[in-house]
Amino acid sequence: MSTVLDPTAAQIPDSLTDLDLQATAAIGRAIDALAGRRVAVLTGAGVSTDSGIPDYRGKGAPVRTPMTVQQFLSSEAARRRYWVGSHLGWRAFAAAAPNAGHEALVALENAGIATGIVTQNVDGLHVRAGSRRVVELHGTMRRVLCTHCGQVFDRRDLAARVESDNPWIAIPDAVELGPDGDVLPGSTDGFVVPVCTVCGGMLKPDVVFFGEYIPIAKFTEAEQLVRTSEALLVAGSSLVVNSGIRLLERARRRKLPVVIVNRGETRGDGRATVKIDAGTSEVLRRLAGALPAAR
Repeated sequence: MSTVLDPTAAQIPDSLTDLDLQATAAIGRAIDALAGRRVAVLTGAGVSTDSGIPDYRGKGAPVRTPMTVQQFLSSEAARRRYWVGSHLGWRAFAAAAPNAGHEALVALENAGIATGIVTQNVDGLHVRAGSRRVVELHGTMRRVLCTHCGQVFDRRDLAARVESDNPWIAIPDAVELGPDGDVLPGSTDGFVVPVCTVCGGMLKPDVVFFGEYIPIAKFTEAEQLVRTSEALLVAGSSLVVNSGIRLLERARRRKLPVVIVNRGETRGDGRATVKIDAGTSEVLRRLAGALPAAR
């Protein structure tokens, strides 16, 4: 049965109702596919763009050459460059607030529809929005680890120490922020790199760098979330990273409905039950307004 969308009933702000007829029709098909099912959610950088955090691969995204874990671990100069840029970006990154898409996913969880969120993002916005079951596949910028003794530090405490050790460092009025909370600093001369206060060892943010593998336990947790659900909703991911496409494949093999919401093409479009080419905030708000009533 075709679902009739009523933006008023869904209490969607006017700024979130500007969808074309094709996208609106696709949302109706998505509601039909997801109705009455327990839904696992996989999110990527596109979910956070409305919070001011840019996408890696979206249209207009700048070409970036992220630092690899090998560079970080082997080069003091690379670590100095990383920590200057990461600190400058952290302040703007930490100031970002959850958007309507994050809030819609909280509503779906509270309604007993979303079983949890597997996110490729390191911004922590799902947790800050109030989502309770969040699997952060690529880690989080909230924590910093010692690579020698394993001591864990809160990023806020480390940021205060960085500014105390480097009083000259200042936050620019306009920071060009990356999806991982990094910016390209103009200079790293004289910067004092933070070290572990317990053993003096090397510190590293609790994130998966390029060239690193996702911890097995973390991916197993994500697989379990998909395995115990009856549908998969992908939001804001191009599925270029293998972890995302592997989870989609797990759902497809079980013949679960798969709904993808993303601006532009993704690697999973050919395997989706429904593909919605639109912004995640608009679509997720509509799903959160319609799915509880469709149960």
